[in-house]
Amino acid sequence: MTKKNHGTVGTKSVWAGEEEVLVHGATQVPVIVSVAYNYDDMDEWFDVAVGKKKGHIYGRNTNPTVQAFEEKVRILEGAEAATSFSTGMAAISNTLYTILRPGDRVVSIKDTYGGTNKIFTEFLPNINVDVALCETGDHEKIEAEVEKGCKILYLETPTNPTVKITDIKRMAKKGKEAGAIVIVDNTFATPINQNPLELGADLVLHSATKFLGGHADALGGVVCGSKELIEPIFHYREINGATLDPWAAYLLLRGMKTLKLRVIQQEKNAMELAKYLEKKDLVKDVYYPGLKTHVNHDIAKKQMKGFGGMLSFSLKGEMDAVRILLPNLTYANRAANLGAVETTYGPARTTSHIECTPEERAKMGIPEGLVRLSAGIEDTEDLIQDLEQAFAILEKSSVSLGS
Repeated sequence: MTKKNHGTVGTKSVWAGEEEVLVHGATQVPVIVSVAYNYDDMDEWFDVAVGKKKGHIYGRNTNPTVQAFEEKVRILEGAEAATSFSTGMAAISNTLYTILRPGDRVVSIKDTYGGTNKIFTEFLPNINVDVALCETGDHEKIEAEVEKGCKILYLETPTNPTVKITDIKRMAKKGKEAGAIVIVDNTFATPINQNPLELGADLVLHSATKFLGGHADALGGVVCGSKELIEPIFHYREINGATLDPWAAYLLLRGMKTLKLRVIQQEKNAMELAKYLEKKDLVKDVYYPGLKTHVNHDIAKKQMKGFGGMLSFSLKGEMDAVRILLPNLTYANRAANLGAVETTYGPARTTSHIECTPEERAKMGIPEGLVRLSAGIEDTEDLIQDLEQAFAILEKSSVSLGS
């Protein structure tokens, strides 16, 4: 590890993982789009192909630009190894399918991202993998299920979209006692605010599309952990082909240089927006771990360095109110994304849990009027004023808002 891989987290975000890939005195990682790599020496080619020597042979396997991205995330998460994927869901699915076999058991929570939930409720049962989904935050229930035995304990904290919190250290301890591999989706927190491996997790996942990239212009996913766990996941990915594109890797790398700066402003905005929303009569509930009213605020304060840029809120008028409020916002993308520099709003039914039925969302505690809010880096006062004018229109509307 070079000295450029040391320093604090903000410095690592700028410098870490890039030095080996820089060429010709360039200050930025190049975008290497070559599919294959030439070798005049047949023995050297073979040594690279079988992993005896560093190098690249084919783009589906490895790529220099992609390697730099993987290294940066690996260093930020304090991991021994990392491998990347074409999307966040590819990272999740490839990791699960690498580890699990028919007859295995998974313990997780009900509030995982909708795509992850579909893997648990639809795809894994089809290959005879048993899945126990517990109420998020019910640590005793999760522990009881883990004690029954499981191959994987899978956590997402904070959750998407209700930003619920699970005690990683406590759950990781229980998982280790049961011989389970503990996996944590760290997308919402980012390595700036939370490092699950330090809290006892075995693997940490990210949808790099979100906060890591930060500009809503590149898809990607990544998983970090020990070499022992990452190597078979890499092998599964290189054979099944969910490879991260080098151009996307470059965009993600560029975005990560400002990761700490963005997260600081995003969580400042999220906190102020959450406090504003708490005071609105037309808002039923506000979900943000930075609020003292959050059910797991104390756990979040213990395991997170900051509370992040994500919150959600539900309106008393459900979707009728959402249909009025969101279109009248100015500084807002109404889109199925999060973690970008622009503030983004969206109902859970068309963002995080579009794959689920209204009944399935209700069982997860996600009301139809729940709005996910990803705070951007705009000036705080402009976002507050924007919400204020949109709520003024909502208040004047003739829609029945309920009690």
